[in-house]
Amino acid sequence: MYLNPDEYSGDIPQQELESTLRNACRAVDSLTFNRIVKAGFDNLTEFQQDLIKDAVRLHANFAHDNAELLNSPLNSYSISGVSMSFDRSKIVTVGGVTTTSEVYNLLMQTGLCYRGGDV
Repeated sequence: MYLNPDEYSGDIPQQELESTLRNACRAVDSLTFNRIVKAGFDNLTEFQQDLIKDAVRLHANFAHDNAELLNSPLNSYSISGVSMSFDRSKIVTVGGVTTTSEVYNLLMQTGLCYRGGDV
């Protein structure tokens, strides 16, 4: 894991923290096309490591706070004239992973999200 439970500061309950962080790390791996795995986290620069840790923390919070919506097969729904959907200007979906634009922008700064060949 790129962010250990003892490094985490947030509102995720302790009993859910490890699995939520593990899933957030997997999401970050998908968003970076597994380049972190290939290079080895410890071989990345301190700048990249810090950005990845921030991205994992933010994605874990987002995934925890929006678990019901993210795991729903529905695209949108309305009840009695009230409808709900994500603000697409704040949400990014890459390779089946939905996260915030803030998380994706942090990962873009690492240089590990390039969609071409290996960097």
